[in-house]
Amino acid sequence: MKKSSYVAMLLGTVSGILFALGMCMTLLPEWNAFTEGIIFGVVGVVLGIVTLLVWRRMENKAPIKVDKHTLLTVLLIVAGALLLGVGMCFCLVWENIVVGTLIGLVGILALLSLIPMIKGLR
Repeated sequence: MKKSSYVAMLLGTVSGILFALGMCMTLLPEWNAFTEGIIFGVVGVVLGIVTLLVWRRMENKAPIKVDKHTLLTVLLIVAGALLLGVGMCFCLVWENIVVGTLIGLVGILALLSLIPMIKGLR
């Protein structure tokens, strides 16, 4: 395994755990940790961005160009992740299984549509 891949894997895992823990802290009222959850979530997102920048630097890749396609991709990623999370909240927190499952499936389909959008179909 290359050093850059290992560093990206470690940083990405830590950022994902921080973000997920922050989401749980924020969305579960039983924990009484809304403010702390926001802080953990933001730290997770920032560490994820730092991970991307560090990995690209270690791989000697050019900086990401921000164009219309990149913005659309990021918006689809955010929308899919939010829909999946909202669906999980409907199921787990508000005990509305049918609506939560449907919203979660829409989020999964949005995230699956990223594969042909980014890689293309051949």
